[in-house]
Amino acid sequence: MTQLEAAKKGVVTPEMLRVAVRENQTPEFIRDEVARGRLVIPANVRHLAGSGGAEIGAAWKENRIGELTAIANGMQRGSNLELGSENGESAQEDSRDQKNNGNGNGASHSQFPILNSQFNAPTGHPGHRPDAALWVNQTVTQRWSVINDPEYAKGDATPKRLDPMGIGRMISTKINANIGASPVSSGTHEEVEKLKWAQKYGADTLMDLSTGGNLDECRQAIIDNSTIPIGTVPIYSMIIGRSIEDLDYDTILNVVEHQAQQGVDYFTIHAGILKENLHLIKKRITGLVSRGGSLLAKWMLTHNKQNPMYELFDEISAIMRQYDVTYSLGDGVRPGCLRDAGDAAQIAELETLGELTQRAREAGVQVMVEGPGHVPMHEIAWNMQVQQRVCDDAPFYVLGPLVTDVFPGYDHITSCIGATEAARAGAAMLCYVTPKEHVGLPKAQDVKEGCIAYKIAAHAGDVARNIPGAIQWDDDMSRARAALNWPKQFEIAFDGETARALHDEDLDVDTDFCAMCGHDWCSMRISKEITDWASGKADGFVPESKAAKSPGLTEEQRILLAQRAAAEGLDVKPEDLTPEQIRTLAHKGAKLDCHSDVADADAAQQMQREYVQVGVKG
Repeated sequence: MTQLEAAKKGVVTPEMLRVAVRENQTPEFIRDEVARGRLVIPANVRHLAGSGGAEIGAAWKENRIGELTAIANGMQRGSNLELGSENGESAQEDSRDQKNNGNGNGASHSQFPILNSQFNAPTGHPGHRPDAALWVNQTVTQRWSVINDPEYAKGDATPKRLDPMGIGRMISTKINANIGASPVSSGTHEEVEKLKWAQKYGADTLMDLSTGGNLDECRQAIIDNSTIPIGTVPIYSMIIGRSIEDLDYDTILNVVEHQAQQGVDYFTIHAGILKENLHLIKKRITGLVSRGGSLLAKWMLTHNKQNPMYELFDEISAIMRQYDVTYSLGDGVRPGCLRDAGDAAQIAELETLGELTQRAREAGVQVMVEGPGHVPMHEIAWNMQVQQRVCDDAPFYVLGPLVTDVFPGYDHITSCIGATEAARAGAAMLCYVTPKEHVGLPKAQDVKEGCIAYKIAAHAGDVARNIPGAIQWDDDMSRARAALNWPKQFEIAFDGETARALHDEDLDVDTDFCAMCGHDWCSMRISKEITDWASGKADGFVPESKAAKSPGLTEEQRILLAQRAAAEGLDVKPEDLTPEQIRTLAHKGAKLDCHSDVADADAAQQMQREYVQVGVKG
């Protein structure tokens, strides 16, 4: 029984309960969204068990029955909503959904203790209030601690197993990271390291897009070390050792089943590109930029037959249902440049994806839909609205989109701008883009930069959509900032390690100002000192003292500052950085006397007065 089939029968599964905890929602809300098809929980049963690609053992199946029984009994005793109530129908109404979102009414592990031993991990940012316990708002420090805990999500036969999560526009926005070895770069070890970096820096799912090396070994290693859902594009493996023209139906079904048995949680299947619509591609500037789409187009033109993924859709669905693999219906005709966006070819494929969405659901298979990659800013919301209507509100998973085509090397920025608007307009998951997009294969540092850019986009979208509790993370940071409580700011920040390093590059003292303005011009300090104002006086955020020595830098922080020093022409090794060098790196020498921490107050004020006078004369 898949998550979709269970939800339609009114059953709350352990995975729905876990998603409810992570999203600070009620189990019934999650169940009803899954039943509606507006939320998916990609969770291959073998990845859930951590079976290492082997058949699931009897002990896990017995525990599963016990979990289902315990959840059903617990909900009957303590739930506010009864299974099978009319709420299942009302979940289709957005207004009711918004009413049921959050508000401190979410599930907790204490209600269902059976989950404690499985996923004893925190939710929410440091110091979050009960109504802001959102898993997506965990910091890098929190995530890294969980990832490195050998007992967290330990598989039956693997280091890790899946910790279930949900994708849907009525809950927090998710991000996906793409990794994968190519025929000319990387290998299994490097890809597992990229997986860990992706999880550390906020990826909610990950796709293995390997096209080179030992694909089976790499895929299994990624699954066995991952607590997040893993997706693949099976056609990549189908053509290893053969040309696309030689692809046959048996190979397609065999590869799909093999990857399902390995534990892959969702498949990108490019079944929406049809033979009769290929003529619409002719006038495009960039043709087909989807690897899967272009391969299948060539197959169709060679054999003068319909897309085999479309022809075999029901057979593929039957395999996916057996392991509860989720469809990610591929956008093989997505636009590869702004000029091609929203054309007849893109819309024709979208209409087919709408048809396939219904067929997948009828087969009991969860389904989400992939969306465009290059879209002008003013057309992004329209794209989200059209997809919601055509595909019956199946979760929309978008690549970017990039809002301009002329910044290669910076496409993590051009795309996260579009991703922010997409999240605001209802995209459920954002596929990250790294600085290496269009120019090469991303390395670990590129994965980090792509993840952080997309965490910004996803969180901004959550705030804009008023996801309950999302903005409380920002509120807490603002209270710490107003109080000039530096340790609290770095604790709350998503990547506090980087923030601390950049702060200490200029000033290795946590005091009531920073190096940007110095003491006398610090607007935060001035606002805090005005007794009638609330600024800087929130309970729990006021620092114990005005000044304290920085706790010092970690090795990773020292490496960051050494890299910044090298960019400024200074030859400094991380291990050789002295406190004085750390303080002066940003200035290539001694700090300016206008900083009140190194000059007496009168001298500093005199320096500032002279600076202002020069500025006025200029």
